[in-house]
Amino acid sequence: MSIRLLPHSQVSAVIEPAQRHNKISMDIHIDNHYQSKIYTTSSTVSGHVKVKATHDVQFDTLQILLLGTSRTRIDAINIPQATSHTFLKLIMPIPDSYYPESRRFEAGTTYTIPFHFVIPQHLTLNACSHHAPNDALKDHHLRLPPSLGDWDKDDFTPNMSRVTYCVRARVYQKDSDGKSEKAMETSHDIRVIPIVAEDAPLNITQQDKMYVMSKRKTLRKSILSPKLGKVTVSASQPAPAMISSDGHCITPTTAQLDLVFEPTSNESQPPRIAGVTSKVTAVTYYSAGGINQYPNLKDWGRSFGSDGRGAYSSSVPLPATPVQSDPWRQHLTAQGRRDSGYDSALHSDSEHSANGRHSPSSDRDSRKRGKKGAPYHYAAKVLVPIELPACKKQFVPTFYSCISSRVYVLWMTVTLSGVAGMNSTITVGVPLQVGVSPGEDSRVDSTGLPTFEAAMEDDSLEIDAYLQPRTMSVPDIEFRSELPGYELRGNRMAQRV
Repeated sequence: MSIRLLPHSQVSAVIEPAQRHNKISMDIHIDNHYQSKIYTTSSTVSGHVKVKATHDVQFDTLQILLLGTSRTRIDAINIPQATSHTFLKLIMPIPDSYYPESRRFEAGTTYTIPFHFVIPQHLTLNACSHHAPNDALKDHHLRLPPSLGDWDKDDFTPNMSRVTYCVRARVYQKDSDGKSEKAMETSHDIRVIPIVAEDAPLNITQQDKMYVMSKRKTLRKSILSPKLGKVTVSASQPAPAMISSDGHCITPTTAQLDLVFEPTSNESQPPRIAGVTSKVTAVTYYSAGGINQYPNLKDWGRSFGSDGRGAYSSSVPLPATPVQSDPWRQHLTAQGRRDSGYDSALHSDSEHSANGRHSPSSDRDSRKRGKKGAPYHYAAKVLVPIELPACKKQFVPTFYSCISSRVYVLWMTVTLSGVAGMNSTITVGVPLQVGVSPGEDSRVDSTGLPTFEAAMEDDSLEIDAYLQPRTMSVPDIEFRSELPGYELRGNRMAQRV
């Protein structure tokens, strides 16, 4: 990995193409390309470069590349830091037959040089050369990141982080010392969203400050009234939301909330689940040096090293959808199961809803043990449909790269309605992975390998020949006699000594 750290004043010199000679004009044409086209894993980027000179121009070589570059900017107090990381560099080999023999572009003549690239699934090992604490993080850094900051719709990306892909053509000339230097270059940007398969759920701990997997709250009738009980809302990581390979559609997913109400007495009834609202926060991490951790885990704000780093978050509310919730169900606690008196009285009611009646013996026993709390609790499950607004925002897949990363947090707020019109809200936040699924007509699967159907259609693989039944027989005498180191003696093969 080559990471360049530049003064803020030199950033424009890196980004803007050099145009030192106006005697040469170059134009890049990509086949079947249009402005909103999205390329993905194994997509073909082919076309040609046209070169025309107004005067005879001597040149050394012509180079056509497919480049992927990540750039970050840290506005530090002392010196702003700008970092450029070229993680993808594919060079198109150009046969000598496409060059003029004299290595001179003649005036008025148009030269056409074709190119053909394929978007890879993984980067080469030298794309990430900084220290990575484990193989899992290294594998993420060797995946292609999506384009950032160059979309028609808002993609939640700050100006401090950019990921771009382009086809670039360069003309080199030799200087007075005989060294080859760049005389002219032009580029054509493209947008890339690579295929991203579903990853394993993150291992969230208490040290991961970004997420709130579970939250507990005490309920009261009023501020001065005694406690009615405690409600705990826990969430699990939902299945990923998958973007189509063309970037226009996102398949919905479903999040699950588990609610537990622990009453302080038998008279306390669980609150009513009034509704659930949700939103998604996109967090973009960027750094001036190689990131050696998952930035969304632990505490990113305190993990400062010698290099500057930052984070930018932006949220979008999700459209309201009907929430499916199961009724509260009563379950015995560990205390109730140990006490045979409560067990015999409540066992028959443990699977009934909270609106059912309790037996008189249960009420008397609960009043005796009222100071210790009820020997049972209530549990409910809520399913929350999640539909990302792809029509309003441009979502890109979750990714971790060397100097930039993008993650999503799903925030869900549960509104509980209790007695006397008192409402309470509890908010939890869980990781939400956004992946990219291959299209229905895609010739590659989620790993970037050709599908079986694509392989069967590929004549160059000669699949039919391998699937034909084979016949094994003894080779002819002529063949056996020509084996090196053997000679034929009668009807037997003997090794020469």
